[in-house]
Amino acid sequence: MSVGTKELATVELDTFEDERLVDELKKAKEELFNLRFQSATGQLESHGRLRAVKRDIARIYTVIRERELGIRATPAPVEAPAKAEKKTKKAKAEAEAPAEVAETKEA
Repeated sequence: MSVGTKELATVELDTFEDERLVDELKKAKEELFNLRFQSATGQLESHGRLRAVKRDIARIYTVIRERELGIRATPAPVEAPAKAEKKTKKAKAEAEAPAEVAETKEA
């Protein structure tokens, strides 16, 4: 098994949309910055975490580039089911009235 976080496995990255990949990349870069800062000040407890975050960043960049080249398929956007609009009797009558008026004008 490769080093890295379990949440950012390649299989998981395949399901992310482009915007989410960019967000994950931004978070990983911020974490890397914080880890480097901790390392410079001598407060870093786990040096292996630096390696894991760097690999996560590389994985994200790889997925983004493969999508650009058409090697890896972009996931189809999942649309939330539209909620049925609740119309009152008055709103239904108003919606139908303009159609009836248009029909009488044509005749």
